[in-house]
Amino acid sequence: MKNLSLILTLIVAVAVLSCSVVPITGRKQLSILPESEMISMGLASYQEFMKANPVSSDRTNGALVKEVGSTISNAVEFYLAANGMQNRLNGYAWQYSLVNSAVPNAFCLPGGKVVVNSGILPYTANKNGLAVVLSHEIAHAVARHGNERMSQELLLQFGSVALSEVIKNKPAETQNIYNSVYGIGAQMGVVLPYSRDHELEADKLGLIFMSLAGYDPRTAIAFWERMSSIGGSKPLEFMSTHPSDARRISKIKDAMPEILKYYKK
Repeated sequence: MKNLSLILTLIVAVAVLSCSVVPITGRKQLSILPESEMISMGLASYQEFMKANPVSSDRTNGALVKEVGSTISNAVEFYLAANGMQNRLNGYAWQYSLVNSAVPNAFCLPGGKVVVNSGILPYTANKNGLAVVLSHEIAHAVARHGNERMSQELLLQFGSVALSEVIKNKPAETQNIYNSVYGIGAQMGVVLPYSRDHELEADKLGLIFMSLAGYDPRTAIAFWERMSSIGGSKPLEFMSTHPSDARRISKIKDAMPEILKYYKK
């Protein structure tokens, strides 16, 4: 019990000393890992992924992904700089890649490496739909959700061990935590509920980002309705890292009046 109490005390102390604030939403988050370390691991993961998943030969849609993605990331950079938060993207080098995969998915790693699977294009349908996807993934990176989840896991697994020592002496363990945060070997427990919150926060932030870039955020509702039509069984919400389609759409509708304040037609 004394050890448990010590660990809990440490977690509270580190959380107080290592809080950062998510742009726009203002939510405080635990962030104890240097973002430069996240960016370094993100680049390594991206390079490894692209070796096994080469860029699609579909030049038209590949160019579209880069166009829409660059428009959004430029708008995000402008907004953050105008509000004194440009340091949030230190070390970022945005890159957008379309790969051949039937799985309807996309992701953005720390540092701005964005990958879109061709299988999601039938659901995006147009530039606005693609903007919903890309802005959502960009929002995860800008909000540093990966750092937050890794920070939680590092504290749970290593407790009072100095973070610098963990990174230096346990690179394999640190990389395994990174992999679990980004969907490899995800487990039931503490992490999953936070992930659902992150998804909803990325929805809202992403729609604000696409609004700043001139894309209509109201089209997000139709996009998620199309995504909800994907066949196959889906896990119950409490067993999933993602909110249910109905809950997601409901939250988006609730937030839309606030989001539209950022819409630049």
